[in-house]
Order: sequence, then C-alpha cells, then structure tokens
Amino acid sequence: ALQDTLSNLFSGFQIILTRQVVTGDYIQLETGQEGYVQDVQWRNTTIKSRLDDAETVIPNRKLADNVVTNYSMPRNPMWVKLEVGVHYESDLERVEEITLDVARQVANEVEGAAEDTEPVIRYRSFGDSAVTFVTRVKVEEFDRQFLVKHEFIKRLHRRFEEEGITIPFPIRTLDVPDAFRVRQEEAADGV
Repeated sequence: ALQDTLSNLFSGFQIILTRQVVTGDYIQLETGQEGYVQDVQWRNTTIKSRLDDAETVIPNRKLADNVVTNYSMPRNPMWVKLEVGVHYESDLERVEEITLDVARQVANEVEGAAEDTEPVIRYRSFGDSAVTFVTRVKVEEFDRQFLVKHEFIKRLHRRFEEEGITIPFPIRTLDVPDAFRVRQEEAADGV
C-alpha cells in the first residue's frame, strides 16, 4: 500500500536534489502536458498551463518516468525559429537583407525579444514551391516567443508585399504524357 507513496517520495527527492525542474521553469512532458512549474513538493509537482491557467498536479513518480523538455534550462534566453519560403524568382540577397532588417526591428521594439543578440537567417532548402529559410530571433524567456513570432510574421508579410517579394502558394505541376492526353480528348469528344 505504501509503494506509490514511497515511489513518489523518492522521485520527489530526485527532482528536488538534481534541480532539473524548479519553480518558474516552463516544461513539456512527453504526454503533451505543458506549463510553468508552480510548486515542487515531496510527493507531487504542480504545473500551470500557459493557455488556460489550469493547474495540473503530477505525481513525482510519473514526472520522473516521463521525458521532460525544460525550456528554461540551461538558461532562459532562447532562440526562436521562424520558417519562411519565397518564390524561386526572388533576389535572395534582397530577401536576406529585408528579413534581417525586420528581425532587428522586432528584436528592438517588441517586449520580450533579446535586443543584445543579432538575428540570424539561413537558407534551408529548395522546396516544392519555394526557397525556404529559417530566421532565428532570441527571446528573453520561453513565453515571450509567441508575441515575437506574431509581430515578425505580420511585419515580414507587410514588408515583402511592399517590396514585391512573393511567398508562393504550394503548387504541384503534373507532367501528363501526350498519349494519355489524346485518349482523354477522344473520350470527351465521344470517339
């Protein structure tokens, strides 16, 4: 009868002593639960959801047995990735210049962005309908990334529109053999 209690107690010792999860950290469990750690006690840990303020009490045994991603470790400032694609006919040097300009503006003007770190852009691949790249902007803590992403997307979209840079819709080109096309036309004509 004491097995669950002792298991939670020993797991609580491990969590508290290793300090891998502490009050104020933003964590995500492999089960999908995520939030800010409100309290770490001997038997359980309480996390508060960022979206709906709901508190979840997790027995320490389950926390210790889960894969936990701690977004607050090893340090709070973190890089946010923002993926974008531009049309193949775009001048990539100009795209890079504009994107970095917008990222710098966001870093300097939006609350929660880390002003002291230069944003980074790296082209990633030749996608199906676009040349894709990732822009990285540093934020002070995990929760600040959402407003930074929001502002970056709005500002970059507006700036690309002003500059005539196209973010293409996904397009697939089908190469239909001539023999098949002729048969389809004959069938349509009733031959």
